[in-house]
Amino acid sequence: MTWKLLGSLALCAGVLANAGMAQMMTEHAGHRPGKAGGGHMHMHMHGPVGLMGRHLMPEGKVMLGLQTGHMKMSGLRDGSTDIAATTLVTRYPNRFAGMPGQPPTLRVAPLWMKADMLMLGAMYGATDKVTVMMMMPYIRKEMASLTYTGPAGTVPLGTSRMSAEGFGDLRIGAMTGLYEKGRSRAVAGLGLSLPTGSITKTGPMLSPGGMRMVRRMGYGMQLGSGTYDLLPQLSFQTGKGALNWGAHLSGVIRLGDNDEGYRLGNEAALNLWASYKPAGWIDYNARLETKIADRIHGIDPAIIMPTPGADPRNFGGEQVALYLGTNIGPARGVAKGHKINLEIGMPVHQRLNGPRLKQDWSLRLGWRKAF
Repeated sequence: MTWKLLGSLALCAGVLANAGMAQMMTEHAGHRPGKAGGGHMHMHMHGPVGLMGRHLMPEGKVMLGLQTGHMKMSGLRDGSTDIAATTLVTRYPNRFAGMPGQPPTLRVAPLWMKADMLMLGAMYGATDKVTVMMMMPYIRKEMASLTYTGPAGTVPLGTSRMSAEGFGDLRIGAMTGLYEKGRSRAVAGLGLSLPTGSITKTGPMLSPGGMRMVRRMGYGMQLGSGTYDLLPQLSFQTGKGALNWGAHLSGVIRLGDNDEGYRLGNEAALNLWASYKPAGWIDYNARLETKIADRIHGIDPAIIMPTPGADPRNFGGEQVALYLGTNIGPARGVAKGHKINLEIGMPVHQRLNGPRLKQDWSLRLGWRKAF
């Protein structure tokens, strides 16, 4: 399913590229949308802050941004069905059963997980038609789990908490305009994620036998992918009056296995969005995101625990989420030119390759300024 959506991304890029070529051939001689319409473009580029790469920067212009994000997960789900922790530790087999100290069923149930991220981003207009960008995240993850006594039964033994903190994967990329007419424009981009985030973080775990030990944490607690990843995207937006709307396709394509012997699943996402600008200093926006991801391929031989996060098969799935946001940008005074962005998200559908934790909500707060 992921590859079908990525294939659609490539097909749409080709169609819009042809449309853009046709549009350029019919433009009046001497018309340059980027320079002639640059100010007009910035007046009408309002939309969701969670979608990077929707617009180009005028030549020589720079935009800096800083975002902070928070995400919370709790409760177990397998497919579209919620399950209890006692069900997990009595009915779900342990992939590592038969190895020394490994029980026949899962015995460590995750209770909750939260992630905080601080993202520094920059965009630069290399030309009116090409914009380059960079994003560097700093991440902190924390998770709590409940261990049950012995190889069977539903008697709780105790809880454990683990955390990981550090830089994530650096992302670089470039975008180019495919089509522009009035307020309608299409932009295509291609990025590369560099494996700067750690995939060998360790943390404490309470075993079913009562031993406190330090082990390599599960895949979801690591800070990066460990691989070079391609990041294609295609965006179209238009508007009329105080309204803007558009669609945004994006993907993540993993380029081989990492040094620990696995690769995260490929991803694809489609966003449909709209925004309303009642005044020059504020707009309100909403977007609906459909996202799919494959399971992890391969396995890290150092991640061996009787818990769902240690099994590569318990990753990926489908999620539909609704996001509501606002952008505030004073038109005068000392804050002129600064943009403050807020976005809150909540899933409306989750079909997960599980069992694993499901997402509760997310929050994003950001600042940006063009120079």
